[in-house]
Amino acid sequence: MNDEQANARDADTTNAGISRRTFIKGAVAAAGIAGFPYVHAQEKITLRYLGTAVNQSAEIAKKFKEDTGIEIQYIPVTTDDVTKRIITQPNSFDIVDTEYFSLKKLIPAGTLAGMDAKRIRLADKITPVLTKGEVNGKKIGDQGTAPKKVMFLKGARSTEFSTTPTEWMTLIPTTYNADTLGIRPDLISRPVTTWADLLNPQFKGKAALLNIPAIGIMDAAMAIEATGQVKYGDKGNMTKAEIDQTIRMLIEAKRAGQFRAFWRDFNESVNLMASGEVVIQSMWSPAVTKVRTMGIACKFQPLKEGYRSWASGFGFPRSLQGRKLDAAYEFVNWFQDGWAGAYLMRQGYYPGVTETAKSHMQAYEWDYWMEGKPAAQDIKAPDGQLLEKAGSVRDGGAYNQRMGAIACWNAVMDENIYMVQKWNEFIAA
Repeated sequence: MNDEQANARDADTTNAGISRRTFIKGAVAAAGIAGFPYVHAQEKITLRYLGTAVNQSAEIAKKFKEDTGIEIQYIPVTTDDVTKRIITQPNSFDIVDTEYFSLKKLIPAGTLAGMDAKRIRLADKITPVLTKGEVNGKKIGDQGTAPKKVMFLKGARSTEFSTTPTEWMTLIPTTYNADTLGIRPDLISRPVTTWADLLNPQFKGKAALLNIPAIGIMDAAMAIEATGQVKYGDKGNMTKAEIDQTIRMLIEAKRAGQFRAFWRDFNESVNLMASGEVVIQSMWSPAVTKVRTMGIACKFQPLKEGYRSWASGFGFPRSLQGRKLDAAYEFVNWFQDGWAGAYLMRQGYYPGVTETAKSHMQAYEWDYWMEGKPAAQDIKAPDGQLLEKAGSVRDGGAYNQRMGAIACWNAVMDENIYMVQKWNEFIAA
């Protein structure tokens, strides 16, 4: 079936031929006419916010309540449990912050509503990294589930993705980043320049891998491909033969004593690195930030093969309606207005809309986090702790340099069930 036939079949969709620019302008114009909803404090609405702890900041909830009177009640769970609850308990939350790579599982389940772009005031300001797969007008790597592949739905309640922009978005972006390996430079005697070092016997017993199958196997694939032993067609969508070969090599490394741990929790990754038990591992940007604020050397190491990237966004359950639906859209719009974006940028993330965050940051902060310039003053974490001293440069450099070096995206493979089964064999080996 071609795009025209598919769109004709779905009465809810916008015209497939609409350009992204025309669509976005229309969306913003409509939002401007209607205005985004304001919920009065006396209504005492509480929004249940499901997600991992990464974006769930008490300071963000406090600021949002001060600005709107609306309470945020966090429901922190693991990445896998976010997916499970969306599918099996869609009435247990009002807002979910989930990753784009999960959408291939979530959208067919039919529990999430399409996000109405006409109600998103800054829809036209969402980064083209996510909507087009471009940085500064140049295409970036899209192996795996690149957000542009799953950004739009064919209709408000469609369970099919649209290859062209429509009014209905799957998620409204919150944060994204380009991930790499975390290292302890003070405990490593030489430069680390390649993903292959995750498997280098020099770090036997001092390496750790993320034990979320869909992400951990991507880190493993980046490392294995970097050794030159395997060339994947798509690291984010392996064949059974590629999965078998990957798991076989991981089991060999595990039995040789390469891995100290397989972590699932943010705090576990921090403790492994801070203690020195591990010197090279899968790591997330805020975990590196946390270790640094403890006064311990830790680096998010740029590597020659590029980055494994990810993105998350807000979605609503189909059951959400009335005042709570209005309040949820108000939260999403508030989140994009800049205060939250600036807060999360100070943890090393990039927000879905960057230009509004700029107005909530000092010029020297913006120069450090976005432009890759040496810090003109000490750089502090969101909680005020010293993160980097004046003169430091951000790991990975400027935004365009970092996001322009994406090799692949977190993904759900066509052979996901088989992959998880084989991954569990690896963990149990």
